[in-house]
Amino acid sequence: MVYKLNNTAIRGFRRLCRSTLIAVYFLILVGGIVRSTGSGMGCPDWPKCFGSFIPPTSVDQLPSNYKENYAAFRAKKNQKFASYLQMLGMNSTADKILSDQSILNETEFNPVKTWIEYLNRLVGVAIGIFIALLFFRSIKFRKDYPILFWLSLATLVSVVFQGWFGSIVVSTNLTTWTITIHFVLALVIVALLVFLLHKIDDSEDVYVSLVMRGLLLACISVLLVQIFLGTEVRAAIDVLSVSLPRIEWIGELGDEFVVHRLFSWVVLFVNGFFFWHARKTIALKALSITLFLLILSSFATGVLLSWFNVPAAVQPVHLTIATVTIGVQLTLFFRMKSV
Repeated sequence: MVYKLNNTAIRGFRRLCRSTLIAVYFLILVGGIVRSTGSGMGCPDWPKCFGSFIPPTSVDQLPSNYKENYAAFRAKKNQKFASYLQMLGMNSTADKILSDQSILNETEFNPVKTWIEYLNRLVGVAIGIFIALLFFRSIKFRKDYPILFWLSLATLVSVVFQGWFGSIVVSTNLTTWTITIHFVLALVIVALLVFLLHKIDDSEDVYVSLVMRGLLLACISVLLVQIFLGTEVRAAIDVLSVSLPRIEWIGELGDEFVVHRLFSWVVLFVNGFFFWHARKTIALKALSITLFLLILSSFATGVLLSWFNVPAAVQPVHLTIATVTIGVQLTLFFRMKSV
């Protein structure tokens, strides 16, 4: 059941939900900028930045032994995180975190990178406030429309966990698998917000054949696979970036890049096939056009990354387009009902 209500409370809730989703997309863009500029460790602690809510602008504002201090702080946090992993039976992963001394390496203070990361955190705080407001405003619907309350609660819990896990990403010095999980959690939050927005949207459901809905599910599936392949490429680049200049990265990438590049044609074909059929349905035409344009944009930015040695300005755009595309696909999927 979709709550297509027109009272003031629902309209306000809908606007807040839509604004929150847009803000999450913006945060993903900012997070991509953090990654592409190598600013992820611009703040070595969390939630503060160099022990302060307003980060320093000069190394002179830091104690001479700041590297040792924050390495010790992160080591203590990693020990606690490793104990959680051990309780989950992930002993091998816990051992790697505790034994890998490179995790405790501190980077040199760079005010630009520090403030890029700090601004990323400020946007994250704003998202948290948006989602907290969304939850509190959903309480009034708990009795009559409980799904709105529970979806809002799930989103709030997800963003709190995401914030905590962000601290783990920092404490483990941007370990590859933690970055991937951090991004997956962002996709979960996007999916929850899209579903919540669907529940209060005033658009009518569109009835289509089971085959059509299955085709859209295939579009979502291949894009998720492509995103996973992209995280593998990013992990390989993380390794290469330590010792090689950007201009040499593409040439040194292995099979993961070849597979990712070839699979982009699968994504383009499957989504193009869906667009060709969906455009004939008036109620789906606008969204299907938007989806296909996003797919083309993702393909184009991928080409730019491949041909022009992974330009830093294109990386966050490529990531954000993929995330918005997932959101549009889910919007279509929730709106389409099988006959």
